Amino acid sequence: MEEALLPLAMTSDPRPFNQQLPEPPGPRCVLEPQDNPELAPALVCALCCCFGIIYCCFGYRCFKAVMFLSGLLSGALVIFLLCHKERVLETQLSLEVSAGIALGIGLLCGLVTMLVRSVGLFLTGLLLGLTLGAGALLGTEPIYQPPSAWVPAGGLVGLALLGALLTLRWPRPFTVLGTALLGAAVLVACADYFLEGLALGSRLGQRLQALPALPPLCWYSWVLLGTWPALGALGALAQWKLMDEEHGGHANVVLSHQRRHLQLLRIHQQEAKWHRTSPGVGLCEGSYRHQLTLNTRSPADGLAPSYLQSLREHQLGPGSQTTAPHTILDLDSDCGSTVPLTTPSGSTQT
Repeated sequence: MEEALLPLAMTSDPRPFNQQLPEPPGPRCVLEPQDNPELAPALVCALCCCFGIIYCCFGYRCFKAVMFLSGLLSGALVIFLLCHKERVLETQLSLEVSAGIALGIGLLCGLVTMLVRSVGLFLTGLLLGLTLGAGALLGTEPIYQPPSAWVPAGGLVGLALLGALLTLRWPRPFTVLGTALLGAAVLVACADYFLEGLALGSRLGQRLQALPALPPLCWYSWVLLGTWPALGALGALAQWKLMDEEHGGHANVVLSHQRRHLQLLRIHQQEAKWHRTSPGVGLCEGSYRHQLTLNTRSPADGLAPSYLQSLREHQLGPGSQTTAPHTILDLDSDCGSTVPLTTPSGSTQT
C-alpha cells in the first residue's frame, strides 16, 4: 500500500494521476454592478457627479466657485483623515466630531482659495499634478512595477509641484486643463463605484504601497480608465468654446460702450462750441442794435415819411424809378446771415 502511494507523494503535479481535481480558479472578469448600494455613499457619489460636471465643463467660467469647492473639499478631507485616524490630545475623536472639525476648517480653506487668487491657482496646479500622477500610475501597471513605495509617492509630489508652478506661470490654459481632468476623474471614480465597487481606487492604493504580484485589471476597468482622458479632452474643448463666446460678447459690450462714449463726447464738444459762439452772437446782436440806434438818430426823424418821399421825387424828377440803397448788415460768419435793414422805396408807396 505504501509503495502504491509513493508515486503520488513524490510527484509535484498530481493531476495526471487524478483527472478529477478542479483547475485553480482564475480571476473573474464579469461586470456585476451593485444591486442595492447604500444610501449615504450613493448620495455622496451623485453629489460628486454634479461637482465633476461643473469642474469638467465650467471650470474656468465658474472660477470662484471652483476655487471655493477645491479648497473646501481638499481641506475637509485632509483634516477629517487626520482627526479620525490619529489621536488628538490623547483622545480618539468620534466620527461626528471629526466631521464637524473638518467642515469648519474646510470652509476656511475654501474662503482663502476663493479670495486669494494665487492660493487658488496653486491648489489647482497641485490637483492637476496629483490627477496626472494617479492616472500614470494606473496606466503603467502592466509595464512597470515600482521597487519601493517611495517611488510613486515621490513621483506624485513632483508632478503636483510642477503642475502648481506651471499653473501660476500660465493660469488660463492650465486652469482649464486641470479642472477638466479633475472633473473627468471624479466622474470616472463615481462610475467605478457604481459598476465595480471602487476597484480602480483600491488598485491605486495598492500601487502606492508597491505591492508585488497584483492580479491584472479586468477589461471594463481599462475601459473606465480610458474614458478619463477622453472626458477631460471634451471638457477642455467645451471650456475653450465657452471662453471664446464670452470673450466675443465682452468685446461687443466694450465696442458698444466705446461708441456711446464717442457719441457723448461729440455731443459735449458741440455743446461747448455752441457755448463758445453764444457770446459772439450776443456781441453781434448788441453791435447791430447800437449801430441801428446811431444811424436812426437824425434831424429828419421827426418828418413824415410822405414828405420825405415827395422830396425825393422832386429832386430826381417824376417818373424815375429809383430804389433806395439797401443797408446790409453782415453779422460775421458765426453770427448769422445778411439781412436788409430797409425795404425798397417802391414798396412803401401808399
